[in-house]
Amino acid sequence: MEYLLLQILNGVQLGLLMFLLAAGLTLTFGIMDLVNLAHGSLYMMGAYIAWTLIAWTDSFVLGALLTLPATFVLGIVVERVVARRLYARDHLDQVLATFGLILFFNELVRVIWGPAGKSIAVPRFLAHTIEIMPGAPYPAYRFAIIVVGAAVALLLAWLVARTRVGMLIRAGASNRRMIAALGINIELLFSLVFGLGAVFAALAGLMAAPVTSVKIGMGDDILILAFVIIVIGGIGSIKGAFVAAMLVGQIDIIGRAFLPDMLKTFLSPSAAASAAPSISQVLVYVLMAGVLIWRPTGLFGQRN
Repeated sequence: MEYLLLQILNGVQLGLLMFLLAAGLTLTFGIMDLVNLAHGSLYMMGAYIAWTLIAWTDSFVLGALLTLPATFVLGIVVERVVARRLYARDHLDQVLATFGLILFFNELVRVIWGPAGKSIAVPRFLAHTIEIMPGAPYPAYRFAIIVVGAAVALLLAWLVARTRVGMLIRAGASNRRMIAALGINIELLFSLVFGLGAVFAALAGLMAAPVTSVKIGMGDDILILAFVIIVIGGIGSIKGAFVAAMLVGQIDIIGRAFLPDMLKTFLSPSAAASAAPSISQVLVYVLMAGVLIWRPTGLFGQRN
């Protein structure tokens, strides 16, 4: 029972990190109709910028707080220099251009920080375990990720549902031509949404860094899962991104934790251990296929 609870918490933690990445991506895709493959590079840049600022300030919290406005500015620059020129182009042009941004950011990191990976230490005040229930210790840093991720999710839900900016974001996702015709500065709205997406991606990157590693291309693989999440949840839906991220997180973690024992009944232990992660990933894509068959616009996507 304790082991199951710990794995469920790990799934929630992964799901919240994926939600932070997918939330910005679904806003960008839903409002701007921009296929931004470079969103994972903003996740990577957040981790590298955090590594630099944490070392400079000698404080994890202060370095993390400084990383967020820095990546907001980076997102604004990318939107104004590159993304803005792609809104009127078709999706193939957007894919090719943003793939070029991936190569650019990877080489930029190589030039500035070098080819070797970096590591961010878990802050000292979170370098311990907490007892979720008797006999079930859980790393305090991972629990902090859950708390921060949940708080940001609630803040984003409030921003989208209860504020004027959120009203414009929802209106832009529904009909961006109409809000432009009503006199809303659509260029400013696009810049704000893109910068906000960059902040969420960077927050996910800096929080994940102490439990993974900071390396070139770290956002490329996780971007695929982010796209899967927004397809399952529905393009442009924050609620859908959250629900889909929770489902994907649980499927991935629970599968990796329990599939090896199930597979050992007909496979060798080494084969079972290597096959379980792949099967977990396949199950995520099976879920996506099932949702698309049942509801092609995603769980919370708008029906045409």
